[in-house]
Amino acid sequence: MKQWALLIRDKWGTNMDEELANNLTIDHVSHSIGGLGGHAFRRITHISMFIIPLLYYQSGNEIAAYFNINPQQFVSLVCITILLIEAIRLKSGLVIIGQREYESNQISALAWGALSVSLVFLIVPEQNYDGLKSGMYGIPLIFGLTFVDPLMGEIKRQKKDIKMAIIAGLFCSYSIWLGCSLWIDTPLIISILLAPLTVLGEIPQVKYIDDNATMILFPLAALMILLPFV
Repeated sequence: MKQWALLIRDKWGTNMDEELANNLTIDHVSHSIGGLGGHAFRRITHISMFIIPLLYYQSGNEIAAYFNINPQQFVSLVCITILLIEAIRLKSGLVIIGQREYESNQISALAWGALSVSLVFLIVPEQNYDGLKSGMYGIPLIFGLTFVDPLMGEIKRQKKDIKMAIIAGLFCSYSIWLGCSLWIDTPLIISILLAPLTVLGEIPQVKYIDDNATMILFPLAALMILLPFV
């Protein structure tokens, strides 16, 4: 735990003081539109995002062809649409069920998630494979966000234990990445190195950047640096 705190302090220029500890263990239910029901809706929506990479890598060509465009063009259009809607939402200060009160005046977790997932599809090479195997990198990157984030969030909310959240997050993240090594041939060395970066992306408390972005952007950046050697 001490090593994680030092890493956060060195990277983000802040101390692991009482204020940061309170932010990490805050109960978001009381700040969610719709209370517990809204919070549950947010978690379910978050987890259901796992279907997105499966659809993209398995049926992306067919879906995009329906609109007479290629898969990456389709991703870009969806991302641009979500960001435009987000801009309108921010202008009006609107928050809907499942969102949190503070999202009325800052970019929402949904928008950050849409941007980061879109970047995975647009940046990560798909290799020379068909079907799900073409997502040997994209699938674990996005699965890490969809499963690790709510797991760590609920442990922090209910147990108020950051160390437990980190350990559980690492177990979940390694299960995803190593599972993808067996399932869709994600290189083992990539899985070993990138799994903890997913968890690292959940820890820093940055006011204007949601962890829906950092949990993908941290391992995504490392992946692009490592790919020339794989």
